[in-house]
Amino acid sequence: MNVTSRHADTDTAAADTATGPAADPVEGYVATLTAALHGPARAKARLIGEIRDGLADTVAAYTDDGLPRQQAVHQAVREFGTAEELVPSCQRELTIAQAQHTARAVALTVPLLIACWYPIWATGHGGAWRLAGAAQLLAASLAGVAAAAALLALATLAATGALARRLPTPRRLPLAVAWTGTTASVAMAFSALMLATATPLSANWPLVALAGVLTAASHGGVAASARACRRCARLPVTMPA
Repeated sequence: MNVTSRHADTDTAAADTATGPAADPVEGYVATLTAALHGPARAKARLIGEIRDGLADTVAAYTDDGLPRQQAVHQAVREFGTAEELVPSCQRELTIAQAQHTARAVALTVPLLIACWYPIWATGHGGAWRLAGAAQLLAASLAGVAAAAALLALATLAATGALARRLPTPRRLPLAVAWTGTTASVAMAFSALMLATATPLSANWPLVALAGVLTAASHGGVAASARACRRCARLPVTMPA
């Protein structure tokens, strides 16, 4: 009885393996694409989901017409193109999505931070925070860099949004956005360090400390997004001239 049971369990496991995701050509196709593509998680999941559904529907249509499943899958892949053939165009779409994500992070974060920093810097000689002239000059320079990055980010969102329907997206725009985000994140890091150094010297130290924490947190988010954008921008993709 025990031997028979073990054989039955083995046969059941083998059947499950044969019909599982690893044996499904559609899931194998999707797995290849998933491993090859990089970009924002939501955009990637949506793109992969659309491809999976489209391929599965095409396979189902061919099987309904009487083709064996293996032939139906082969015919569907011929229509879609192989996973390797789809990677460049799909990666281009995800690279643009990552550039938009990074630009949006900069465009939303920098103005908020400048709004937090300005009251502190503006009242520096009023007793709220006594900064040396050189430190104030550095703070103004960093704010200028961050503001310029935010303006470029807004231009990027326009170029990859409404304007993209009329004009092709520039080839080097994602890399430019990546380095813009990196520059903004470096400015945030210096600002956070300056705020942390000045906190013990400030009469209004809770406000200065809060601005420092917000700046440090924003630096982390923008830096991570810019790093992902640099990675996507350096991947070989089909980009319009």
